[in-house]
Amino acid sequence: MTKMIQCISPVDGQVYAERPALSLSEAQMVAERARAAQAEWAARPLEERIALVKAGVAKLSEMKEQIVEELAWQMGRPTRYGGEFGGVNDRTEYMSSIAAQSLAPMVVEDSDRFLRQIAREPVGVVFIIAPWNYPYLTTINTLAPALIAGNTVVLKHASQTLLVGERLAEAFHAAGVPEDVFQNVYLTHDVTEALIQSRAFGFINFTGSVGGGAAIERAAAGTFTGLGLELGGKDPGYVMDDADLDAAVDSLMDGAMYNAGQCCCGIERVYVHESLYDAFVEKAVAWVKNLKLGNPFDAETTIGPMANKRFAHTVREQIAEAVAEGATALIDPALFPEDDGGAYLAPQILVNVNHEMRVMREESFGPVVGIMSVANDAEAIAAMNDSPYGLTCSLWTSDPERAAEVGAQVQTGTVFMNRCDYLDPALCWTGCKDTGRGGSLSVLGFYSVTRPKSYHLKKVTK
Repeated sequence: MTKMIQCISPVDGQVYAERPALSLSEAQMVAERARAAQAEWAARPLEERIALVKAGVAKLSEMKEQIVEELAWQMGRPTRYGGEFGGVNDRTEYMSSIAAQSLAPMVVEDSDRFLRQIAREPVGVVFIIAPWNYPYLTTINTLAPALIAGNTVVLKHASQTLLVGERLAEAFHAAGVPEDVFQNVYLTHDVTEALIQSRAFGFINFTGSVGGGAAIERAAAGTFTGLGLELGGKDPGYVMDDADLDAAVDSLMDGAMYNAGQCCCGIERVYVHESLYDAFVEKAVAWVKNLKLGNPFDAETTIGPMANKRFAHTVREQIAEAVAEGATALIDPALFPEDDGGAYLAPQILVNVNHEMRVMREESFGPVVGIMSVANDAEAIAAMNDSPYGLTCSLWTSDPERAAEVGAQVQTGTVFMNRCDYLDPALCWTGCKDTGRGGSLSVLGFYSVTRPKSYHLKKVTK
């Protein structure tokens, strides 16, 4: 019997979309078509591939109204925020602008005797397993450089954002990207793992849970397939004694609550210098109380439901456990129209927390943040590093040298000063520890989807 993959809308709990999953034989045919199409695609001039990718993104932008509505139904993001088009366009433009330089051979010698150089060659078929929280942005991070570099791409999207892959494929095919060059698929976990085990791909990019990343690694074991894994996070903010307090509150609370806290680099814990702690907490509570929880189609809504009621259940459990262990919850849930046990979850700020509590140790991925007082930089650094994760940290200070010194001691992929929850396409997006391995965007993003090939050409025989 064919398994149906369903998207249950967090808006009303109903099945919003469903699609039949491919069998293993059908999935293998997809991979074979991608392999067969790759050489011809790579043979096209770089400028042509760039133009087709940019045209695909332009076609996607033409679907904005439809896509924004679909995202609200699929994962609950309020329509007032207008989708992810700014970031999708910016990242595509940047990666296009650096493609020629990034993919150009590194020439060691070009003389009358020798040509010695290192070229970049596409890996073949790139498999993208994309998440639901920023479904277009996370896909484009790998899709754009992979296609530009001459690879073909197979995309498997999360069931929660079932329609995203369809829209991307529709847009890119309408722009002229051949159907076998970019294919969208619906796969079960077992078929996905079987494809990986069979060496169907030259590179796999996965964004998701630590458990999911471990499953990908196990499936790829012994295949020597390249992996890019962006997994969990518990990103900290640190407000130093010389910080702009209002700016720190505004950015860090937005970083904790935007998208109902469902951001890869969202702020999940905040450490504040003891001299600013009370004022920070007071302002943070006032900031959060101004949020409007509700239906994502309501223009007044600033925080919608979590993408699935099981995600909200995890956050409710973490909050309840923390309070039972001595934490203080500063936001009265009665201020927000929660649904009992459903996907609509009131935002929460917790104080009197410690690192023995799950809410300060495990990924929450929801609208809750714990705030702790620290006495100095050393204490803050120790607290920020007391985590199995390392994606970003956000440092708030008026002193760039101090930020650089503290940042150098934090185990993380990106150090921010006076900002957070942002992805700069000119810089490598990467993490450490259980956050995963590999990197996307920047010149290194092109290196992920290509392999080095050395040429040692002797032009003379003597």
